[in-house]
Amino acid sequence: MALDDAAIRDLLLTTRRIAVVGASDRPDRPSHGVFAFLRARGYDAVPVNPALAGRPIQGIAAVASLDDAAPLDMVDIFRRSAEAGAVVDEAIRLRARSVWLQLGVIDQAAAARARAAGLMVVMDRCPVIEWRRLGLPGHVGP
Repeated sequence: MALDDAAIRDLLLTTRRIAVVGASDRPDRPSHGVFAFLRARGYDAVPVNPALAGRPIQGIAAVASLDDAAPLDMVDIFRRSAEAGAVVDEAIRLRARSVWLQLGVIDQAAAARARAAGLMVVMDRCPVIEWRRLGLPGHVGP
């Protein structure tokens, strides 16, 4: 069951801390651009990438796991669909409020597990595109 525009708007405007799983230090990667966009909008975004742990991504030290990024409101997933389920399960375990599976990342079984655990699920979408499509303000939070 996909979230409607009102639910996505509310999710984006009430979320504060986001783990970006698969964040890259390479400017040509979509995860790098999305991470920059989220930071510029005022989110407390944390890059999660075990290969880059301890190294800065746009001035923020990458962490190795979701455990290192907790507590979390949202987990934004830039992983292959086959790998997304394990990340969703970690988000459930850590009691994140939502999971956001990026464009092309689809795992219906993981989405069902997340919904059953009470998490909001956005799948096969990009928060940057949704932000602009919904005409949201330039900044969230105080």
